[in-house]
Amino acid sequence: MTEQTTGSEPDRLATVTVLPTARTTDPDADTVVLDSARRVLADAHQGGPAATVVEKVDLDDWDDRPLIPAWTRTAEGWAAWAGRAYRSRRRAARRWLRRQRTDRGHVAQFRRGSRRLHDWVVGLEGVQVQALHHAAQIAAREARTANRTARFTPKVFPVKYKAATTAAVKATAVAEAATAAYRKARMERRRVRQMRAAVVYGPPAAAITAGYATAGGLGAAAGVLATFAGGAFAGRHPVSEERDWSADWRSLGDGDAMSAPMLDQVFRAAKVIGAEETLRVVQMPMLDARGAWSAVLDLPPGIPAKKALRATDELAAAFGVEEAQVSVTKKGRSGRIELYVTRDLPFTEKAGPGPLLAHDGPTNFWGRISIGPDVRGQHVSVSVVERSGLVGGEPGAGKSASGNTILLAAALDPRVILWLADGKGGGDLEPFEALSERFEGLADPEAFNAMLDDLIDDMKRRYATLKKLGKRKVTEALANAHPELRQLLLWVDELMFYTTDEDYGKKITKKLRNLVSRGRAAGIITFCATQKPGSDVVDTSLRDLLSIRWALRCTTPEASDTILGRGAAAAGYSAKSIEAEMRGAGYLWSEGQNPVLVRADYYNDDQVTELLERAHDLRDKAGTLPAGPRTLADRLRDLADDDARLLAVVLDTFAAADRTAQEEAAAAGTSPAMVKAVDWLPGTVLLDALAAAGIPATAERLGALVVRTDEEKAKHGWNGSRVTGYPLARVHAVIADRFGLAV
Repeated sequence: MTEQTTGSEPDRLATVTVLPTARTTDPDADTVVLDSARRVLADAHQGGPAATVVEKVDLDDWDDRPLIPAWTRTAEGWAAWAGRAYRSRRRAARRWLRRQRTDRGHVAQFRRGSRRLHDWVVGLEGVQVQALHHAAQIAAREARTANRTARFTPKVFPVKYKAATTAAVKATAVAEAATAAYRKARMERRRVRQMRAAVVYGPPAAAITAGYATAGGLGAAAGVLATFAGGAFAGRHPVSEERDWSADWRSLGDGDAMSAPMLDQVFRAAKVIGAEETLRVVQMPMLDARGAWSAVLDLPPGIPAKKALRATDELAAAFGVEEAQVSVTKKGRSGRIELYVTRDLPFTEKAGPGPLLAHDGPTNFWGRISIGPDVRGQHVSVSVVERSGLVGGEPGAGKSASGNTILLAAALDPRVILWLADGKGGGDLEPFEALSERFEGLADPEAFNAMLDDLIDDMKRRYATLKKLGKRKVTEALANAHPELRQLLLWVDELMFYTTDEDYGKKITKKLRNLVSRGRAAGIITFCATQKPGSDVVDTSLRDLLSIRWALRCTTPEASDTILGRGAAAAGYSAKSIEAEMRGAGYLWSEGQNPVLVRADYYNDDQVTELLERAHDLRDKAGTLPAGPRTLADRLRDLADDDARLLAVVLDTFAAADRTAQEEAAAAGTSPAMVKAVDWLPGTVLLDALAAAGIPATAERLGALVVRTDEEKAKHGWNGSRVTGYPLARVHAVIADRFGLAV
């Protein structure tokens, strides 16, 4: 044994060269190699240089016994042997199952053997019997003709009469001999067939009968199995005239296995390769655990992969499956493709629970967002940071359920600000309203236009903050340090309703284009969902800016191209190929060169409610819950105006008086619904409230601010006296005229 250590490279193991095992007179010599290797490995594991150890072994004193590692006799060794045996049996079982679909299967062998044995029982004697039968018929016909001629020949012609009589006698003798030979051959054929039948059918009948008599039904089954084995043995080899099964046309739709000859035939039938061209199989066809076939192929030189991508329909027809079951993608280079054919129509089984249900804590909207599984069952995720998206498809394709994957991920991140607009007005986004800073759920283009104005103002404030901080764009660390720069998700459902409005459609399109193009760096993410985002619905200048495209089921290839981009359907990525049963499935084009067929993670209404309750708790703990509808008094305080603050205190005084009246009514047992709201208060009460709030105000200032009519200045009863005061309606009117705010 020799050892070479690498002391200068402590992180690498020393090179150990083991010569054939020797045996010395020293009882410990057998462990020299093992102990030396242990020391080298131990030194290398500790990170220090391995010590050089040189052991001298007498290579002549050696026997020829094989070296069997000791670990093979341990529990792990036996488990390894058992695992190997199990895998071998499993592979043998798979080969046996694949074999059964061919003419070398046991059923085919038994059928072929039964036919061969029956043919042997029948034998070739039937041909001889038929020949003798035919000869006897001819001889009998000739004998009848000769006898008829002899009977009608007159005796006055003795020569002719004698010749006819002689011919009739000879013909009769020949006919009798032929008939006797035929009868003898027929009896011999029957005897031979009976003997052969006894040889062929006797043992099976005896085995079944004896088995039944000995062990009943189990014995009869054993006899049938023995009969089957004998028949299969007789037909174990096909005759040379039978064609090889691999040369016949095979179809995946009929349950046949994918093979190299099948692939050549399919690609030739689809006109992807020529009649004399063949594919080069890089990865042989394999069947995965989901029952789908996959293979990696090299097309002949000069044929690009996009030709195969465009021929998905033809390939599916040649395979005998639906178009949606065939997936062709480029693999590394232009002429190499990966073929994936599912056993059943994908995405028709019941969807499993979404990954967010098993996620206890908050999500990270700055990271990757789970979208759903692809046709191979692998989960697809995308990053929406500095991105924008477009989701489209026909009605009922699953846009709302698909949008939930992104909306729920955003809701479960308490740092994300939600601005939602529901152009459908159908309530799909209503569960998210409680978590939204701004929500437009009435399908009102005017309100949505105002929302966009506020969002553009917010974008300007964000850029002003970035400019002060000396940063170009919002990052996760920057947003965590400055809450005003938190990510903001604008989700617009049924965009078509807003952009096609006669009064606000063009304005909305222009503002959305501004947000999509400039808002990315400011942390504003925009997603739009619509049925068909054509140029008449979404201006191309806006649509082309939406970088993430998700095309759900469409009615035409042109509709699919309006989502994925021109030429996608011609390249083999058409949402029209998505079947109606594949609800929630669509082509997602977000990262990489080609779209991917994905089915969105599905969450039912109860699961959405559960996740939103969790999101509410997370935002409550983080202090990022929306403030909710703001009162008119709060909005007045935001104006930073002295008169506005005075009027805000007046409104608070009316609200406090109304609450007091409600509490007194409840204490007296009166229904709160029967209590009239406080709509008038004396001026002294308002002045006292202003003084308590620290706002200096006099009766003249209050009267000059809230100008009343003579009728409104009339005195009312208050605590046993009549005093002047201010009606709440007049205060609201002053606020609307002065500041443009309504209740």
